[in-house]
Amino acid sequence: MSTSTSTYTIGEVSDRTGFTPSALRYYEGIGLVSPVERTEAGYRMYDDDTLSRLAFVARAKQLGCSLDEIAELAGLWDGERCGPVQRRLHELVTEKIALARLQTADLSAFSIQLRAAATRLGSDPIDGPCAESCACLTDAETPPEPPIACTLSPEEVPTRVDDWQTVLAHVRDRVTTGDGALRLELDAAVPIDELTRLVAAEQRCCAFFAFAITVDDRGIGLEVHAPEAAGDVVASLFGRTDEG
Repeated sequence: MSTSTSTYTIGEVSDRTGFTPSALRYYEGIGLVSPVERTEAGYRMYDDDTLSRLAFVARAKQLGCSLDEIAELAGLWDGERCGPVQRRLHELVTEKIALARLQTADLSAFSIQLRAAATRLGSDPIDGPCAESCACLTDAETPPEPPIACTLSPEEVPTRVDDWQTVLAHVRDRVTTGDGALRLELDAAVPIDELTRLVAAEQRCCAFFAFAITVDDRGIGLEVHAPEAAGDVVASLFGRTDEG
């Protein structure tokens, strides 16, 4: 039982936070949390600040932060100022968005490869043992499509995402065109030179994209064309329409 209304045993902390006692002892060992005191019998006791700290640890874990990153954030937390913690967490989350985009692209490319293989394997087998020409060893005979993958290195991705976010701050609306492309309606203050540079750079590293910058009676627009399988990639970088 807790000795007061503001201190808790390791079991009580486990019940309140969802972290197992063994995890709490491990976190103590790496300096992530510490008991505020020990009883004469040697039992660890924790306070409300520990509960708040563990709630923050749980949130950071939920957002995909590693233990090293959480330890860094916890060090900032000790400064008793939210600003540095929030700014650093924002940086980490932005980096993870970029990495998730790469992973999504890789999975989409793998999905296309699997579908092509499934099509080939669904055909009639050759008469005889497996050989060089059988479906087990050859790819589907379809024209190759640009893989839904990004060739940027992980170190380059955060900068590219930041550049896009700066330009996309000028988006007034997102609509779907008749041919299924995503059209971004941009305000008149959008930096056209930067938009053009980004479009060219993005197409070089993500060959499955096709872009069109238009200036007409609708205003300034950017149309983004991509295979249907790349829908999640398009949405993660350029956002979704109200319908999507």
